[in-house]
Amino acid sequence: MIVTTMNDIPGYEVDEVYGEVFGLTVRSRNIGSQIGAQLKSIIGGELKGMTTALVDSRKQVMERMVQEAEGKGANAVIAMRFDTSEMGPQWTEICAYGTAVRVHKA
Repeated sequence: MIVTTMNDIPGYEVDEVYGEVFGLTVRSRNIGSQIGAQLKSIIGGELKGMTTALVDSRKQVMERMVQEAEGKGANAVIAMRFDTSEMGPQWTEICAYGTAVRVHKA
């Protein structure tokens, strides 16, 4: 599966467009990581636990998006983007989305 943030894939032609596909997760932060993050924000520096959680979440939503695209018969996702939003004080939504397409080498 080719996944790109570009609107086209150099050297490939789009044969069919299957439409928008998503991968989505909603995560809650545990109290321990919140306390650690608050302390770290006072002294500065990277919040490694939060960074790891975000990387893991992005991998998961990418996998879910690719599965949906494959289910539609696609072999590529173009114009892929991530979106992250807060859902209340403790929940974060992470979404990967793009356009599922079937492509062939030109």
